[in-house]
Amino acid sequence: VAAVAEPGVGKSRLFYEFKATSASGWMVLETVSISHGKASAYLPVLDLLQGYFKITTGDDERTRREKVNGKVVTLDRTLEDTLPYLFNLLGIVEGDDPLAPMDGQLKKRRTLEAIKRILLRESLNQPLLVIFEDLHWIDEATQEFLNLLTDSLGTAKLLLLVNYRPEYSHKWNSKTYYTQLRLDPLGNEGAGEMLLALLGDGKDLIPLKQLIIDKTEGNPFFMEEIVHVLFDEGALVRDGPAAKLTKPANALKIPPTVQGILAARIDRLSSEAKDLLQALAVIGREFPLSLVRAAIPKSDDELDRQLNNLQLGEFVYEQPSVGETEYTFKHALTQEVAYSSVLMERRKQLHEVIGAALETLHASSIDDHLGELAHHYSRSGNADKSLRYLTLAGKQAHERSAFTEAQALLQKAMESIKALPESPERDTREMELASALTQVLFVTKGFAAAETREAAECARVLAEKGGTLAQLVLRIYDVWRGVVVSGDYLNAGALADRILYLARRDNNPTSLAFGYQAQQSVSFFRGDLITAADQFARLSGLFEEVGFRQAPGAVAIAIGNATRTFWLLGFADKASQCLAQLTAFAHNSKNPTEPSFSLFFEAWLSCFLKEARRSDVAATRALAISEQHGFSFQTSQARIITGWARAQLGSACQGVALIHEGLTGYKESGAGLGITDYLTHLAEAQALDGRIDDAFDTIQEALQANPEELVFLPNSLTCRGELRLKRGQSEMAEGDFREAIWLARKMSAKAWELRATTSLARLLRDTGRRSEARAMLAEIYNWFTEGFDTADLKDAKSLLDELSN
Repeated sequence: VAAVAEPGVGKSRLFYEFKATSASGWMVLETVSISHGKASAYLPVLDLLQGYFKITTGDDERTRREKVNGKVVTLDRTLEDTLPYLFNLLGIVEGDDPLAPMDGQLKKRRTLEAIKRILLRESLNQPLLVIFEDLHWIDEATQEFLNLLTDSLGTAKLLLLVNYRPEYSHKWNSKTYYTQLRLDPLGNEGAGEMLLALLGDGKDLIPLKQLIIDKTEGNPFFMEEIVHVLFDEGALVRDGPAAKLTKPANALKIPPTVQGILAARIDRLSSEAKDLLQALAVIGREFPLSLVRAAIPKSDDELDRQLNNLQLGEFVYEQPSVGETEYTFKHALTQEVAYSSVLMERRKQLHEVIGAALETLHASSIDDHLGELAHHYSRSGNADKSLRYLTLAGKQAHERSAFTEAQALLQKAMESIKALPESPERDTREMELASALTQVLFVTKGFAAAETREAAECARVLAEKGGTLAQLVLRIYDVWRGVVVSGDYLNAGALADRILYLARRDNNPTSLAFGYQAQQSVSFFRGDLITAADQFARLSGLFEEVGFRQAPGAVAIAIGNATRTFWLLGFADKASQCLAQLTAFAHNSKNPTEPSFSLFFEAWLSCFLKEARRSDVAATRALAISEQHGFSFQTSQARIITGWARAQLGSACQGVALIHEGLTGYKESGAGLGITDYLTHLAEAQALDGRIDDAFDTIQEALQANPEELVFLPNSLTCRGELRLKRGQSEMAEGDFREAIWLARKMSAKAWELRATTSLARLLRDTGRRSEARAMLAEIYNWFTEGFDTADLKDAKSLLDELSN
């Protein structure tokens, strides 16, 4: 990897010199990011692929498929498995897309892997030079691709050459095969050599040269532009190969910034040249001649003449490309200053004209240009097309798992829709848009984040206003997810009742599945375990409903909560059967959301069962999947369970740190679901680390964190009792154990009752009340009919045998 950091230097001529002098016999692939590229997922990657496969704007879908298929098969038939991912990314799928059911994150990972494999295989045939320019404008998906590619460059015949402004950062510095060339401003000697080449060696130019060096501080682009403006205004004239001043150097008025220089140069252009330059600036940093001709009403001869004049003035450069002539601005600042000089109303008109030209030019491949169309129409006065293309581009980014870009585009579309007049049609579009944004925010921000809940609520209000019953159920379910994850079980319960009521009116199996699942979750966390088990029984026959299975995590959460419910009710074997069902479901799912939830519930159940080793393995795997795919909700939870397991396995200090890290991320996302249990895990880990006072403070916080979250309170009370014993507070500990038993019996939580009774029996034994201890422990132990190999039942049996003897 060779990186060129450019503090204000401009499009690096080093690139062109390298290509010209060092790349003979190499295959060269080149792409560039553009100023609005952060909102256009994969834009540089798509440009790179189109260059590699020699796809032109005139190619129809069939021709494109043939080019891609032919190139890949010729390169290596073992790469044929990459074709579905390439076709999907390039928008040239024929018939049903085989990747449609696949989870977006998994599809993105395999797509990026496919592109990497092709480049590395090509490098075996010939050395490969891959150039990425202007990484400071790069989108998230392209960044992920570059990160993946750089990891494989150590032994490949491939040189990745990139440039960027200093504000861009990456994580490649530690690689032994990475080299950075910093293009600092020129020193006095280098600046002098540059001015010698530009102006000659006349003695009368010495004061001017020093003035230019002082003004620009050695910035070569600034120096060039000062020389240009001095020639433009007649202060410098050519005298053979050298230049000659027409006025004293101290009489020259040079703007203090390069932007000022550029503005002065643009103002001196003729009106027709200035109009053209401004129109080009609205098109973008780079532009094909075909688009210029379609958008600007001039004859070809006139346009060619004016473009030639702008090249002579070094405002734009012609650059080689596949298929047609393309141009680029000499520097991003040139484009920015020219764009800023366009009056707002004319700017809007130009953006709309350019958008219409793009639609006409690319009518047969419109999906390839959604990002450009969204960019131009969103800056025009055409609110309808702005909304249309922002929405399409946002959904396309979501399908490509470019969630950050999808979020930005859909949020901009939400702003754009307000410009349309109110109507039922607008409400329908806004509801669909808000729903799409909600699904993206579930990943980027979390279920309970304020932005997510706001978008979900907007979709719900609009569904109430004019949606079908099925749509209303889904929209309220999205709102419910945010409310229940926040830990607000009172309102979550009211929403769950509403969902089930509407589902029964709709009499739709998918709607009923969402209703029962919402009821089950709320009942569980409120400690109503019998109702939770009943709702799961009603839900079990609806798992095959396609709409329910496609809701990320819905089936996994339903089965996962059932595993915990049955264990708490005292049926450990039934809980294990549910876990096996969940594992099988996750294994057969193409969506990595399901394995992440499946492993998380395995880790949590193992935590209940005091199986620290198994919990650590499952939680670590859940954490890896969640981090890989950006599942913020699962990531925080898996980190907490991993921390508990590590503490139990002897690494208490590490465990405490992991739980703290997980809790911080969890709370920052607005989540509060299960907070009583998570704080109890932290208290247990702190106690194992010898920090008894910290543990006691934490368990007090756990007991007060959410009074509605009853399901974990018996265990937290038992934990506080154990901590009080360590502090010598036996009477208070006994009170905690008895309260835990009473509360566990109230909710039929036999597992919690057994754990609290065992702790109380041990305390009674130590205070001379063995008969009472034996009687109460025998009563709860004899209730169980399964799960005798679990830690709690073995512990109770051992103590019972001791008390009996």
